[in-house]
Amino acid sequence: MGEVHNARRERLAALVAERDAGALLVTRLVNVRYLTGLASSNAALLVRTDGPAVLATDARYAGTAARIAGDLETIVERKTAEVLTSLAADSGAQTLGFEAHDLTVEKHAELAALDGGIAFKPVGRLVEELRRVKDEDELALLREACAITDRAFEAILPMIRPGVTEREVAIALERHMVDFGAEAPAFDSIIASGPNGAVPHHSPGAREIAAGDLVTMDFGALYGGYHADMTRTVAVGEPAAWQREVYDLVKRAQQAGVDAARPGAETKDVDAAARDIVKAAGHGDDFPHGLGHGVGLEIHEAPLMGYDKTGKLMDRVPITAEPGVYLTGRGGVRIEDTLVVRTDGPELLTKTTKELLVL
Repeated sequence: MGEVHNARRERLAALVAERDAGALLVTRLVNVRYLTGLASSNAALLVRTDGPAVLATDARYAGTAARIAGDLETIVERKTAEVLTSLAADSGAQTLGFEAHDLTVEKHAELAALDGGIAFKPVGRLVEELRRVKDEDELALLREACAITDRAFEAILPMIRPGVTEREVAIALERHMVDFGAEAPAFDSIIASGPNGAVPHHSPGAREIAAGDLVTMDFGALYGGYHADMTRTVAVGEPAAWQREVYDLVKRAQQAGVDAARPGAETKDVDAAARDIVKAAGHGDDFPHGLGHGVGLEIHEAPLMGYDKTGKLMDRVPITAEPGVYLTGRGGVRIEDTLVVRTDGPELLTKTTKELLVL
């Protein structure tokens, strides 16, 4: 991966130069990982336009940095941002770009007060812009994360029956993901049964699943640092007419959103492709969130897809499509896939059937 990370840093250096900065101080840890491969709780990276990048981390991660990012000059120092800021000033840089969305006001003041008199310049979310379009190595990790997610869902289906609690399902689901190769769950799993399904981000609790329930399960595996995200809703016992009606509506809306996810599509238009179907059925107010979001080293990344979001999709951008309808006191349905935007049509990474499963 050394060549991959080096290529990412070179692309970033070119963007920094376009912002008229001599270097960029990368302090957001997920961005440091993207550019170096090092996952840690204390690291920073100096990306220079006229020289090689320099990594800083403390002694706890020195050995890992040498193994993972051995091609980089590494400074072992607890105060990572301070040592790299001083290095940039000593190297003759006049302007140092920084991640204003990550660096606190207090830390910015501390760095600006260091000797050297370097000027600080916010340069926007440059690394996040690079991260939006995934390379094939990243997509391979996402595919495996999603494959683990599919397998775990299949494995827990036999236990979804009356008398089993939401929490028991969540624990079993997360255990299966780890057993099948995940590092961990990608996020806290959502298991929402019966009326709890009307809460989009319900935390699984002690409620026992009952006959006649719809059960919504939103979960994903973390693999190689990359996050899967899938939601399926199942019926416990023969569903009522209203349950089938809502399920079929959400399924049609979700497919419309998937079909609209093409390179060049406006994110708000992709959202509208699904939302308009839900609105036409009289449930517009029951779909209170955006259609989806990007996924990768974080579970929620750019782009965001909602009626008020701007931007366009591009080839090789992984996103979710997850419309839902939530009926207070009755329950809800959400169906979600992780997919990759492709020029020849979306590539679904989560492959579990979207037919209504009656258990």
